[in-house]
Amino acid sequence: MPSPAGISGNAAATLAFDTVLASLEDSKAENIVSIDIQGKSSLGDYMVIASGRSHRHVSAVADHLLKALKDAGLGNARVEGLASADWVLIDSGDIIVHVFRPEVREFYNLEKMWQAPDLEEETLH
Repeated sequence: MPSPAGISGNAAATLAFDTVLASLEDSKAENIVSIDIQGKSSLGDYMVIASGRSHRHVSAVADHLLKALKDAGLGNARVEGLASADWVLIDSGDIIVHVFRPEVREFYNLEKMWQAPDLEEETLH
């Protein structure tokens, strides 16, 4: 997703990251974890994982975040999973946000996968 007009790439990423964290805190999302994925993936710069207490809370957290990103001038993020609200994925370009119900989050355990140490480039599989 292109950066908003007049904002450099790094400034836009910082604004998006700060907006995401503030929105999640404001929505009372639980167990918020941010993971720096720069150099690990070309998907984005950061992945943020949070939990909602119920389907309704997950949906409300996601809706609040989408509005906050738009109000900050960061455009319309791509969204998946909002209808079922078990796991909502919000892709704002530089920041990828996952909002889970606790049981679903525990099952997929994305934190463990993305926080694993990098393997040496010469490691054979």
